[in-house]
Amino acid sequence: MNPFDSAPDSPPDFVDPADVIVGPWAGSGAQGPTPGRDEGADRGRDRGARRPSPRGGGATSRAAGTTGGRRSPRQARDDREPPPDKQGPDADPHEVARTIVLRQLAAAPRSRKQLADKLRERGCDDDIAASVLDRLEQVGLIDDAAYAATMIQSQQTRRGLGRQGISQELRRKGVASEVIDEQLESIDDDDERERARALVDKKLRSMHGLDATVQARRLAGMLARKGYSSSIAWSVIREAIADAPEHQPD
Repeated sequence: MNPFDSAPDSPPDFVDPADVIVGPWAGSGAQGPTPGRDEGADRGRDRGARRPSPRGGGATSRAAGTTGGRRSPRQARDDREPPPDKQGPDADPHEVARTIVLRQLAAAPRSRKQLADKLRERGCDDDIAASVLDRLEQVGLIDDAAYAATMIQSQQTRRGLGRQGISQELRRKGVASEVIDEQLESIDDDDERERARALVDKKLRSMHGLDATVQARRLAGMLARKGYSSSIAWSVIREAIADAPEHQPD
């Protein structure tokens, strides 16, 4: 019997290699094209199923504010912190403010000023915000001294900042001047000098061949931007240039 003469409803006596599924789906139960089925129509229907509708898909994408399926950091933050007016008309404003503050602290250390600014941005009443912040400060969840100590260590290690640079960063974060001065006393003079020397030595390697005066001027500018005092900066620069092999006498 000719296999091509078999009845339409009977299974074929042979398998076309083109119909065999090859790849990661093999053996998963997926089926190949049905014999006698219009594969062009199947592909057309598949494309139509994947194509978003003019109203549904576009509106959803715009509402989500996505770019390539990703939400912006601000949108993700807003999802984590729904504004007070979206938490229901009967929501306790103190509890709303407390929730916002705790979520902020869970994400990263914050100063009291940063938290107060966040509550104001979220529409919280200033009196309610002050009450919530006072309470969390009493129980130790808000501690500007501990925050400043953490910032000092981070700025020294990650950015190599000196006292003045760290002080500027803490002021920008809203830490009180007396707290900053107290915490900066923990910085050891010798440690600060070693950090300045490490920065200078690293920079000098990229300035080989320049005149010593040019090197000194550029190094002084670099240390000033990092927040080192002029006395430490020039002392370290003179030593580093004198120790550089290119400036050693023949």
